Amino acid sequence: MNKKIIERLEKEGKIRKQKAGFIQIEALLIQAIGDLKEAKKISNIAERATFLMAYMAMLKAGRALLLFNGYVPDDGAQHRTVIEMTSVFLGNNYSQLTYRFEIMRRKRNDLTYEAGIPLSISESQKSFMDSISLVKEILEKVRSQNPQMTIKFDLGS
Repeated sequence: MNKKIIERLEKEGKIRKQKAGFIQIEALLIQAIGDLKEAKKISNIAERATFLMAYMAMLKAGRALLLFNGYVPDDGAQHRTVIEMTSVFLGNNYSQLTYRFEIMRRKRNDLTYEAGIPLSISESQKSFMDSISLVKEILEKVRSQNPQMTIKFDLGS
């Protein structure tokens, strides 16, 4: 974990310490898995909605990871802060995945605030798969510290 980045973000007012119980963390992870379940159901018929649900799943799991480590975002760029902190907490082994998370954030902004932004089915599907990987990794990281956690990663059939 890169303590210098965390110290910088605290000093800049982008994050603040906050204690959280596992109930809050589990609730965010359950919501993230729920978003992925919904995304899976519509993945073959609605690429934009699939992409947006996949992104929201990543964001909720990232927020759970921050809470798990005793932080919350505390600025006007919370999505970017969640991604940066997710990268810090997951480390270099997941840099490609957290980079994809950042690319998805930018694309989500474009889809939300601009008109006529294209999104291919393959990009939507890749984003969905990346979100599954990120949520699973965060779930395992939290589960390693709380073995009693009963959340199952099951997207159904």
